[in-house]
This record gives sequence, C-alpha cells and structure tokens, in this order.
Amino acid sequence: MKKIDVACIIDDDPIFVFATKKLMQLTEFCNSFMVFHNGEEAINHLRPILMSGEAIPDIILLDLNMPVMDGWQFLDAFIEIPSSKTITIYIVSSSKNPSDFERAKQYGQVNNYIIKPVTPEMLHSIIESY
Repeated sequence: MKKIDVACIIDDDPIFVFATKKLMQLTEFCNSFMVFHNGEEAINHLRPILMSGEAIPDIILLDLNMPVMDGWQFLDAFIEIPSSKTITIYIVSSSKNPSDFERAKQYGQVNNYIIKPVTPEMLHSIIESY
C-alpha cells in the first residue's frame, strides 16, 4: 500500500487531533505529521518550509472553524505562498452547510470536503487518490 510522507493536520479540537493522529498511525497512513491548532500558527510555520522546499507536507487536513485564523483565511493566505510542490488539501469539517461545499470548490488546491469524523476508509481513499 502507498504511504503519504508528511501529513499536516490543522484543527483546534484536541480530541479530533488525537483521534486522527492515532488513526493515521494504526492505518500506516503517513511517515510523519505536523499539527497546528489554528490557521495563523500553520501559516507562520509552513511559509518558511514551503519557501525553502524542506519537509513539505504532501497533504493537509484542514478544519474550517478555528479561532485566530479560520480555515478560509488560511486558504487565502496559503495560496499566495510560492511552492515548488503541489500540496493536496482536504477540508475536514463538521459543517454540512451547502455554502461551505460551494466555497471549497473555488479553491483549486482543495481536493475534497470531508465531514468529520475521519474514518480508516477515508484515509485509504485519500492514499488511493494521492
């Protein structure tokens, strides 16, 4: 089975982060992961990594509703950062609002919109489409 090298989780919910990391380990989804608790923290850490080309995440699991900088604000800032590598973003949210689904389609980097919780089947599907 294929494996993601570096996965990035951007979510403020510690229970979701813990469960997703555990699930990633159990399914051997990735070699390593980065975790950020809001969009601003993620941008501040990812910007220099993306610009240097070092240890760039292959995929990002992005929550929408977070304090400080939400997922939409993160996306708007993220797409402005030059990168030599394409990073696949999956929005992972509890929001079932149709306007969120439509808004996500406006971002070319967003591969899919996943309703929480993440399941082993979803992780396998992500690997297969990667």
